[in-house]
Amino acid sequence: MRQYVIDEIGKADMERGRAYLAERTQATGMTDIYWLALPPDLLSPTQWEHRDCGPHYLAIETGKDFVKFEFLVRARNKFRCECIEYANPAQEAFLLQFAHTLIQELALKT
Repeated sequence: MRQYVIDEIGKADMERGRAYLAERTQATGMTDIYWLALPPDLLSPTQWEHRDCGPHYLAIETGKDFVKFEFLVRARNKFRCECIEYANPAQEAFLLQFAHTLIQELALKT
C-alpha cells in the first residue's frame, strides 16, 4: 500500500490528532479509521463517471503512535470497481496538504 506515515507521536499529541480527524473527516464506524472525502473537482475522469460508486475518499488510520494517510482512492458504495485507483498527483497533493496542516495546526512533535 502506498502511504504517508507520521510516526513516533506522543500520547497527548495522538489524542489531539484523533480529535482533529474526528472534526474534519467522516466517521467510518471502525475504530481509528477516518475518511477524507475528495472534492468533486479532484475526481479523476473515471471517478467522475462513477459518481454513483462514491463518494470517493482517502483513508486515514491512527494507531498507538502513528497516523497513516493512504494514497488509494476508495469508493464508499463499491468494494471493487475501476474507479478505485491510486491517487493522481492532484489528489496526492490534497492529501499531503491535509497531513501537513494537521502537523502545523497541532504542532505535532515526533
